Amino acid sequence: MKRLLIFIFFVLQFHIGYTQITISGTVIGTNKAPIAGATVMLVGSFDGAITDDEGHYNIETNLNGEQKLLVKFIGYNTVEELLNLTDQNLELNFALKETFNELKAVTINAGAFEAGDKKKSVQLNSIDMITVPGAQGNVVGAMQYLPGTTTNGESGKLFVRGGNSRESQTYIDGSIVPVAYNPSAPNTAVRSKFNPFMFDGTVFSTGGFSSEYGQALSSVLLLETKGIQEQDQLDISILTVGLGLAGTKKWEKTAITASFDHTNLYPYLQVVPQNIDWIKTPIANNAGVNFRHQTKNGLFKVYGSYNDSNFELNRNDLDNNNVETRYKLKNNNYYINSSWKGKLGKQWLLKASSSFTNNNDHVNINTDKFNENLSMGHFKAVVSRKLNKQIKIKFGTESLLKAYEQSYISNDQNFSFDFQDATLATFAESNIYFSKKLVARVGGRFEYSSHLNKMNLSPRVSMAYQTTKNSQVSIAAGTFYQQGKNAYLIYTDQLNFEKANQYMINYQWSKNKRTLRGEVYLKNYKNLVKFDTPPFYLPSHYTNNGNGYARGFDLFFRDKKTIRNGDYWVSYSFLDTERDELNYTKSAIPSYASKHNLSFVYKHWIQKWRSLIGGSFNYSSPRYYNDPNKNEFNGEKMKAFQSLNLNWTYLYRENVIFYASATNVLGYKQEFGYEFASTPNTEGVYEKRIIQPPAPRFFVLGCFITLSKSGDKNQLDKLN
Repeated sequence: MKRLLIFIFFVLQFHIGYTQITISGTVIGTNKAPIAGATVMLVGSFDGAITDDEGHYNIETNLNGEQKLLVKFIGYNTVEELLNLTDQNLELNFALKETFNELKAVTINAGAFEAGDKKKSVQLNSIDMITVPGAQGNVVGAMQYLPGTTTNGESGKLFVRGGNSRESQTYIDGSIVPVAYNPSAPNTAVRSKFNPFMFDGTVFSTGGFSSEYGQALSSVLLLETKGIQEQDQLDISILTVGLGLAGTKKWEKTAITASFDHTNLYPYLQVVPQNIDWIKTPIANNAGVNFRHQTKNGLFKVYGSYNDSNFELNRNDLDNNNVETRYKLKNNNYYINSSWKGKLGKQWLLKASSSFTNNNDHVNINTDKFNENLSMGHFKAVVSRKLNKQIKIKFGTESLLKAYEQSYISNDQNFSFDFQDATLATFAESNIYFSKKLVARVGGRFEYSSHLNKMNLSPRVSMAYQTTKNSQVSIAAGTFYQQGKNAYLIYTDQLNFEKANQYMINYQWSKNKRTLRGEVYLKNYKNLVKFDTPPFYLPSHYTNNGNGYARGFDLFFRDKKTIRNGDYWVSYSFLDTERDELNYTKSAIPSYASKHNLSFVYKHWIQKWRSLIGGSFNYSSPRYYNDPNKNEFNGEKMKAFQSLNLNWTYLYRENVIFYASATNVLGYKQEFGYEFASTPNTEGVYEKRIIQPPAPRFFVLGCFITLSKSGDKNQLDKLN
C-alpha cells in the first residue's frame, strides 16, 4: 500500500509539471483561401504540424511558459508570434501575405506587344519582327500583321487605330528617330530606314505607353540595339535587288558591328515589268555602325547610320493635259545615337541618351526645284530606383532642338521658309505593386514648345490585375500631345498642340505556348489642325478647330503548341473612326482607315528538307477616298486589300542559306483609290488617275553566308 501511494504521488507530480496542451487553428492566404501544406511549429522543439486541405492544423505539446510559434509557406511571408503557454488550450488563426517578387509580379501590358523582355508577356519575339512572310525584311512591315494597324499599300507606313502615320513615333535606345522611312516614288510603299540586323529588342505599343515618351498621339515603336555578341562574325547577303555585308568584331568588353547594303533595282526591273516609267531606277546605299562597350557599372553604345537614295521617272501631269513631267528625287540622311545605361551609386539606375539627325530631300519637277532640310538633336536622361520592394519610381528630362527649312526655286519665283523650335519636357511615374496580382503605374508629362510658346500637361495611369495563374486584365488611360506637321509650323507659330485622350482595357491569357489577347479602346481627338482658305503661307490659314474619334477592339491569338514544328498567329481589328481635320468639309472617315483588318501568319519547319516554309495573308476592308466630281466628301470606296505571301528558307549548310519570297502570289489586283487634278478641266471635270502598286507581285531570291569561328552561326533569324 505504501509503495502504491508513492507511485501515485510521482504520477501526479509528473502530470502537474508536464500538462499537455493543444494549439490549433487555420491558415489562409491573402485571398482568404485555405493554405494546405503550411508548416506551423514551436521554435526549438519537435512540436509542430502541417496544415491539411482545409488549412487546419493541430499541435499537442508539453512545453510551457514563453514560446515562439512559427508559420511559414513557400511564396508567403513567414509569421512569428510569441506565446505564453499555460494549462489552457489555444486557438490561433493566421492570414499569410504573399512574398513580393517583381520578377514574378503581374505586368502592365495594355496596348503593348513586346520582344526581348523576358519578364513580360511576350507575343512576338525579336526573330518574329523580321521573319513575317510578306514583310520583306522590313520591321515596320512586320508590325502591320499585328492588331491595331491598317495596311496602306500606297504608303507602307504605320497607321494605328485611326491615326495617321505621323502619330506613330520610332525610338532607338531611348532617342527619337524623326525620319524613320526611306523616300519613295509618289504613291509607292516606303521601307523603314534602319537595318533590322542591328536590333535585338522591340516593343510596339498601340497606346497607353509610358510618360517617358511624348510627341506621339497613337503609338510608339521602341527599338533596342544589340548588346555585346558572343564571337566575331561576318554576314554576306546576295540578293536579286542588291548586296549586303555585316561584320562584328568582339573583344573582352567591347564589340563593333558594321553593315553596308547596296540596293539597285535595275536588274530586277528588267525582268519584272512595272507600271512606272523609270528614267533612272532606284539606287540606295545604307551604312551602319554599332559600338558597344561594357563599363564598370553599365553599357555604353553608339549607333550611327547613313542613307542615300535617288531615282528619276516620268509622270503625266493631271493639271496640264497629262503632259509628261520629269520627277527626280535625291535624299541623304545622317543619324547618330549614343546611350549609356547602368548603375548610378548603389540604388539608382541611369539611362542617358542623345541623338542627332540631318535629313535632306532634293526634288526636281522638270526645271522647278524643291528642297527640304530637317536637323534635330535629342537629349534625354532618365533615373529610376526602388524605394522598397513594392514601389519603383522613374523620372527624367529631355529636350528636342529642331531646325526645319523649305525652299522653292522656279523660273518665275523663288522663296524659302524656316523655323526653329526647342521642346523641353519633364516626366515622372511610379510603379506600385500592391501584391503579385495587382500593380498600378501613375505618371505625368510636362512639355513646352518655344516656337508655339505653349505648354501641356499629360497625366497617364495604368493598372493590371492577375485574374488567374495564366491570365490578367489591364486598363490604361491618358492624355497625349503632339505638334502639328513641320510643313504647317513653317508658316505659323499660332497653333496649339494636337491632343488625344486614350482609354483602353486589355485581357490576356497565355499557357502552353498559346496566347490569347483582346483589347477594347477609345480615342478622342481635339485641337487637330485645319486649313481652308488660301493662300497657304498665311498664318491665318491654319487653326486647331479639328476633332475626331477612334474606337474599336483588337484580337490576337498565337499557337506554337498544337502543330508540331508549326507556329501560327491570327489577328483581327475592328475600327470605327471619323475626323474633321485638314481641308475636310465635314467629319468623315479618313482615307487611311479601314474598318476591318485581318491577318494570318504561319511558319513550319520541315526537318527532312532542312527548310522553313512560311505563308501569310492579310485583308483590309475597303477604305474611303474623296472624289471632287461627287457631292459627298470622302464618299467613294476603294477595293478591299488582300494579299497571300509565301517564302521558303533552305538551310543548305549550317552557315549557308538559300531563300525565296513572293508577295501577292495570287495576283490580286490592288487599287488604292485615285489621285485628282487640283483644278477642273474645261468641261468642269477633275481629271483622275488610279493609284496601284508598281507591279502585282514582288519577288526576292537570295543567298546568305555567315563566317564565324564556330562555323554554326547563320542568318535564319534575319530572313522574312
